[in-house]
Amino acid sequence: MAKLPVKYYVVDAFTDSAFKGNPAAVCLLEEERDEKWLQAVAAEFNIAETCYLTRLSGSDSLDSSNPRFRLRWFTPVAEVELCGHATLAAAHALFSSGSVNSNIIEFVTLSGILTAKKFQKTTASNSSDIQNGESQECFLIELDFPTIPTIDFNSEEVSSISSALNGASVIDIKKTSSLDALFIVLPSGESVVEIQPEFDAIRKCPGLGIIATGAAPSGSGFDFYSRVFWPKLGINEDPVCGSAHCALAPYWSKKLGKCDLLAYQASPRSGVLYIHLDEQNQRVLMRGKAVTIMEGSLLV
Repeated sequence: MAKLPVKYYVVDAFTDSAFKGNPAAVCLLEEERDEKWLQAVAAEFNIAETCYLTRLSGSDSLDSSNPRFRLRWFTPVAEVELCGHATLAAAHALFSSGSVNSNIIEFVTLSGILTAKKFQKTTASNSSDIQNGESQECFLIELDFPTIPTIDFNSEEVSSISSALNGASVIDIKKTSSLDALFIVLPSGESVVEIQPEFDAIRKCPGLGIIATGAAPSGSGFDFYSRVFWPKLGINEDPVCGSAHCALAPYWSKKLGKCDLLAYQASPRSGVLYIHLDEQNQRVLMRGKAVTIMEGSLLV
């Protein structure tokens, strides 16, 4: 029997302008597909993340009145346990296409149940906004994610890690309790911007990748900058990494003594995240916008 076509969207997440932020392919599955196919499609899209949505019904959703979907995330080379920007992209695709009649969506994932909430609309102020790729109705989406603590990392490889970042001056090195990433603190946000990563050297560092961060420059309007590198996962530089901010948020909240943070990911595509740290429940609420730039069908 021929397989049903798979509807997909390509969405730029954590931005209100096309071709900025972090792209994700969002595929809506009407029938089960095997992992070999899921990974092959992700390799075909060859962008930071491809995610797959399957609507849950009946006994799978009895404990919730909100629409619920199974959500899986794949880089070009591997499935991952947590991805923020693709979750934002998935929620945006569902909200903007009219696939749900609720302002809250629940996703069943390898990291538990994650929620996305559509809570505000703004309207582009003039025609130039639209010409620049901004949506006329650009709503914000809030993701509810778990915090990821950082732990001390006593490494004798400081010089090699610094070399992997082209000689950047390293203030501190930690490790995330999950994600398996090195958490590198640099002297300033400017230092983060100036990183010239050596990807072959990063592949030789411990863990799956590197999260580099520094305090934002005075007057920038932001609290901290970051850049994220996952060459072992087929993503040399992750344009905007929501999951990394699950570790960045508690670190900078403690450092700056505040729970509401404005974050800037200083990749070439760049992205902005509005963050609230819920200390009591150890959750990170990330707000961002997204833009759908492409839609179509997979025919195989």
